[in-house]
This record gives sequence, structure tokens and C-alpha cells, in this order.
Amino acid sequence: MSERAVHLTASVLLGYPDERLVEALPLLAETVAGLPAGEPAERLAAFLDHLAVTPVADLAEHYVATFDLKRRCCLYLSYYAYGDTRKRGMALLRFKHAFRAAGFELADGELPDHLAAVCELSGRGATEPATRLLREHRPGLETLLEALRQERSPYQDVVAAVLATLPPPTARERAAAARLAAEGPPAEEVGLEPFSMPGDAR
Repeated sequence: MSERAVHLTASVLLGYPDERLVEALPLLAETVAGLPAGEPAERLAAFLDHLAVTPVADLAEHYVATFDLKRRCCLYLSYYAYGDTRKRGMALLRFKHAFRAAGFELADGELPDHLAAVCELSGRGATEPATRLLREHRPGLETLLEALRQERSPYQDVVAAVLATLPPPTARERAAAARLAAEGPPAEEVGLEPFSMPGDAR
């Protein structure tokens, strides 16, 4: 249950910050306070502290500057493994199947590999398939975390909290993360039009 609570909290915190997030802060704080002691609880609490003292306009500006204008801080998990190549389409279908199998439908235009969406899938009960997707894309998550650290973004705490719910990385996963950090996502001259990310001109 604590894993589900961490993921559901992260899914809210990784969405675009607006007044609804501010209204949800008391409930989020209560949820995090009820988590077992450990890195996920500490990281989420640190981010909630940041939210509590930061104006919504500043939060929104930082969110856009971080996630919409910097490719290396991408919240779409399959981007790290496949870039905007045609192979990404097959990866997105795997995410879609996981949502459908759990009885969840995404909003129109919402891609299923967004980290907030995968965390919500887990938080709403489909923890096993969601965690499997997170583990499969762990190198991308590790790359995202490092990019957020370099940007000194408070969002690093949320991503670190999610990663802390996963088993320790295997040697293969560490090697894949190191390779991704060195080489970046794969590139392809012919893009994948139907699966391009919002705000793709950056």
C-alpha cells in the first residue's frame, strides 16, 4: 500500500501545477505523513515543503521551463529508449495495453508513457504492471533524475521518490543508464508523426 501511495502522490505532483494542486496540498501532506520512514517519504516531504512556500505562477514557470523546453528532462518514458523513432510507436502500444488491461482510459491526446500517468496507474491499483513498466524504463528514469539534479530542480525529489520504490538496479540496468547518459536517445531522420511529444519544437 505504501508503494501505491507514493506513486499516486507522485502522479499528482508531476502534473502541471495549478490551483487544484494547491487545494490538494493538505491531503497530499497527510498521505506523505502516513508513509513509512524512508527515502520516498523524505523526498516527497521535501518537495511538499517547496510547494508550500512557492507561488503557483513560479511553480508553473519552472515546470514549463524544465519539462517542456528541455528534452533531457522529458517525462515521457519511452522517449529515452527510442527517441522519436518509429520503434517508439510499438513501445507506446505496450503502455496502452497496460492501461486497457487495468480498465483505465486515457484522456484524448494524452500519451500513456508520461511518468505521471504510469504512477497514477499504479496508485489506482494496477501497481504490478505499472511497476513493471517503470523497471523496464529505469535507465530513462535514472537519466531524468540526473538531468533534474544538474538543473537543481526540486522535481528531482519526486523522481527520486519513485525510483526508491523500485528494487535496486541490476548491473545491466546500470550499464544501460550509463550508455544512455553518454549517447542520449536514438535519433532517426524520419520521425513518428502520430507519437510526437507536445511542444516538440525544442
